[in-house]
Amino acid sequence: MNRRDFLCSVGVASASLALPKTARLFAESATPSRWRTFEVTTRAEVVASSGTTRVWLPAALMGETPFQRTLANHFSAEGGIAKMVEGKADALGIVAAEFPAGVKPVLTLTSRIATRDYVVDLSAPAKKQNLDAAELHHFLRPTKLLPTDGIVKATAAEITAGAHSDIEKARAIYEWIVENTFRDPKTRGCGIGDIRFMLESKDLGGKCADLNALYVGLARAAGLPARDVYGVRVAKSELGYTSLGTGSANITKAQHCRAEVHLSGYGWVPVDPADVRKVVLEEPPGNRPLDDERVKTARARLFGSWEMNWMAFNFAHDVALPGSSGVPVGFLMYPQAETAAGRLDCLDPDNFKYEITSKEITSADGVGKSQTRSTFGADANA
Repeated sequence: MNRRDFLCSVGVASASLALPKTARLFAESATPSRWRTFEVTTRAEVVASSGTTRVWLPAALMGETPFQRTLANHFSAEGGIAKMVEGKADALGIVAAEFPAGVKPVLTLTSRIATRDYVVDLSAPAKKQNLDAAELHHFLRPTKLLPTDGIVKATAAEITAGAHSDIEKARAIYEWIVENTFRDPKTRGCGIGDIRFMLESKDLGGKCADLNALYVGLARAAGLPARDVYGVRVAKSELGYTSLGTGSANITKAQHCRAEVHLSGYGWVPVDPADVRKVVLEEPPGNRPLDDERVKTARARLFGSWEMNWMAFNFAHDVALPGSSGVPVGFLMYPQAETAAGRLDCLDPDNFKYEITSKEITSADGVGKSQTRSTFGADANA
């Protein structure tokens, strides 16, 4: 992105509020009609343990949504003690394990979930919904990495100038993110999500935890309840996007953050501008322009729908790890661990190994499927 064009697309609000017929066609073709069941197993091992060692794993979403039903979260910690800790406001489940000195710290979690494609019909408002005001207020709050004042509020006001309804504001922010950000392959993991730094530095590159966090922060600053949804891809894309799915049962590097925005008359609406930018950079042959047909189709699809080849963990920010002596983590999408020497780097495979594998129990035609290839790894970059 040309840095002098940082705010060049603020005016995109009025020009792009009505997306092309492609979006309506996708809504028709992707209308939820079936649930698919997946079993996802995470095995985390601390190699260089010292003293008491603690390990934390994000569990599958604690609660039922239109796109995911969590059927089970089973865990084991041989030689240690493990428990599930929940945070209901953010559908957060943390499997927290503690191992005494001298015990090899290994924590295993198996989650079984059912998912189906998530589509919200934006052609007309839905019936009146009875929503909890406290819940919506929770998703308007600022967090450490998602402030809603200063440059964030000013940028949101510029982007949404001239937009009157919730849906117009939400779409204007979405189009601005697609136009002005870029996926940076050098970003470690999925990014940090420090949106004030991104705006002040005018460095709008990153990965999903950066770009979708920027969407959430700008939406909140514009008065729209919004939330990051942290998770992991569990299967290939059935819509034909190589870049938006996994290639094997090993999904250790497939973490992916999405976003939802709450719109009056529509409820929670799925969006994913970060994946539009992933298609631009990575969909073969790569480095596609924004006017490429594959990119335009993804851009239309990803305001109002998600393909559910993905498992959600939680909506949480500033997560205090139970029993930890360290600072809260900005979000919980990776396994975490801590020894007597302090917090381990969750992207350091030499000292903290983990593998995540996915197995589909029910496929599109109802036939069970299983893949077995898996390797240790930790540099998540989906």
